[in-house]
Amino acid sequence: MNLNQVTIPSIDVYKATEFYKTLGLKLIVNALPRYVRFECPDGDTTFSIHLVDNLPKGNGIALYFEHNDLDTIVEHLISAGIEFDELPEDKSWGWREARLKDLDGNNIIIFYGGTNRKNPPWRIED
Repeated sequence: MNLNQVTIPSIDVYKATEFYKTLGLKLIVNALPRYVRFECPDGDTTFSIHLVDNLPKGNGIALYFEHNDLDTIVEHLISAGIEFDELPEDKSWGWREARLKDLDGNNIIIFYGGTNRKNPPWRIED
């Protein structure tokens, strides 16, 4: 089994579309104002946004996008006007992460996990 797609809610799909295009995703389905779908620049996963009247309450959604050159992509995004809550930092679980929120308050983590992404030292074996 492979994760094919993730869909998130938005109260303004137009603005969300521009935000995620700035992050580097490629728009492949445009059914504005209610729905859009993107291809990620690497891999086969797609990502979509659908219109809602109200956003979910609580901690919301966390989206993780991996990039091999985290620091460079963060610098590029900052120069494009994207604001980060946390700049790249090495984490105790072996990943390097930067954090921000999209326009609907969804958490976005751009990270580099390397071999620790799927094979951390504490990985359980069959």
